[in-house]
Amino acid sequence: MTQTLRVATENGITTITLARPERRNAISSRMMDELAQALETASASAATRLLVLTGEGKAFCAGMDLEMLQKAASQSVDETLDDSRRMARTFLALYRFPKPTIAAVKGAAIAGGCGLATFCDFTIAAPEAKFGYTEVRIGFLPALVSVFLKRQIGEKQANDLLLTGRIIDAAEALRMGLITEVVAERPLMERVQEIAAMLVANSPESLTRTKRLLRAFTYEDVDREIELAIRENAAIRKTTDFREGVASFLEKRAPKWS
Repeated sequence: MTQTLRVATENGITTITLARPERRNAISSRMMDELAQALETASASAATRLLVLTGEGKAFCAGMDLEMLQKAASQSVDETLDDSRRMARTFLALYRFPKPTIAAVKGAAIAGGCGLATFCDFTIAAPEAKFGYTEVRIGFLPALVSVFLKRQIGEKQANDLLLTGRIIDAAEALRMGLITEVVAERPLMERVQEIAAMLVANSPESLTRTKRLLRAFTYEDVDREIELAIRENAAIRKTTDFREGVASFLEKRAPKWS
């Protein structure tokens, strides 16, 4: 176990559990680094045929950690670029993971946490799961996730989620095509294991080549858009609105936009 994750492999299935339940599995710099390392290790391992990503406790992932938000508001330009690139590398490692991936979501999957949940090949949710990209509420920018979201659900629906910052339930997420399935009548992980068994029974060579082909269709476009998103993600952190948004969030008050 790392400081922020639990990683276990059994019967070809590697399960990565975000393990900061006291912080609702919020994303920290350490979590991003440890997740990137866990993905790299699992990618290279012959013992891993499939990856499951889930969260410990009541939430999947509540987005960026408060300490990370505070740090972001005071970073230099170079530091914000480095931080944005670190997060982009982790998101891309998950999106381009060479083997099938399944996210098992209960509770909140918000902002970057929603990205982690929906970048997987399959996103299986409990009925009480909540999804949303709330960055605009605090003067931030859903830059990195926008690159993938518009491909998943289309421009109009991406506009809806990213510009309003609203949070949706699992049923609406399913209607929008943001997730794969809602499991209502039995335990979430039981259904996840069922899908995992179906995938592991298939040809590993075929699965890897199919995923590689699907990602190759948009490889150059994604890389170009990610670079733009990195720069926008870094630039907004130097704005008055971002500083006010973070301050108001931490102080639990309404923001006073400039």
